[in-house]
Amino acid sequence: MTDYSARPLTLRTHLADRPNTHGVVTGEITSPLVRLDICGPASVSKGFKPLVRDNAFDASELSVMTFIQARSRGKPLVLLPATVLGRFQHVFLAVRAHSDIVHPSQLEGRRVAIRSYTVTTVTWARAIIQSQYGADSDAITWVAHEDGHLAEWRDPPNVERIDLEGRSLEDLLVDGMVDAAILAKPTNHPALRTLFVDPAQAAEDWLDRFGAIQLNHMFVVNTELSSQRPDVVRAIYGMLKQAAAAAPKQELGVNALPFGVEANRRNLEVALDNAYRQQLIDGPMQVEELFDATTLELN
Repeated sequence: MTDYSARPLTLRTHLADRPNTHGVVTGEITSPLVRLDICGPASVSKGFKPLVRDNAFDASELSVMTFIQARSRGKPLVLLPATVLGRFQHVFLAVRAHSDIVHPSQLEGRRVAIRSYTVTTVTWARAIIQSQYGADSDAITWVAHEDGHLAEWRDPPNVERIDLEGRSLEDLLVDGMVDAAILAKPTNHPALRTLFVDPAQAAEDWLDRFGAIQLNHMFVVNTELSSQRPDVVRAIYGMLKQAAAAAPKQELGVNALPFGVEANRRNLEVALDNAYRQQLIDGPMQVEELFDATTLELN
């Protein structure tokens, strides 16, 4: 257990090196109050499970839907309104190049390969299918090769587990084992295409309808750290904000890396609504429930 009274404080921190986090990861941006010991798996998403199951880090980026689930179940994590990865997800829905599937409704009754049912990209993909296009995502068989980040999670009946045996989700799709896949990055495989002929237009339609970007990763800290050392939490937030300001990112003309509670309010409202609609959480939640007295003031 970290002694949060130490001065200066050293925190086990999990954070990917991106243009908008580079200054923090490399130590170019510092604070006299805290040293961030950047550690954890090279693949940032591999750190999410040990974070929510074993409190492996004092501070970390975390996928938004995993955090919402963790917070709803009383895990000792609190959100900073600091977006480290924001984007629209339409481009990650893939089908075979000659597939007859041209609309999300045609996925009903089909098999769709995913990493895990509760990961954020997959949850947003279901939101696109369900909330944006009105298709029944429960009528889809989701073929997953990993369990959820939270140990308490149990997949719904329409999830089938598969062993990839060294294959990728693209391989499953190319080989005809599934009808579509939710990928981690846009496909450039010659035998595949995106579900949407114009993913950017589909994303713009989402933005027009819901007024929100699809948040992927934000930043969290241990609840004891936030309650005992609000000065350190504010310093971390300032460091992240300074790094992001050096590498601004826009999608469809909007800020894809918003900072502050009010700047993220609508984004989080839509995320919470879809988490509840998809039964990732047991009941509706309000934006304020994701924060504490310290982090709610970070605007």
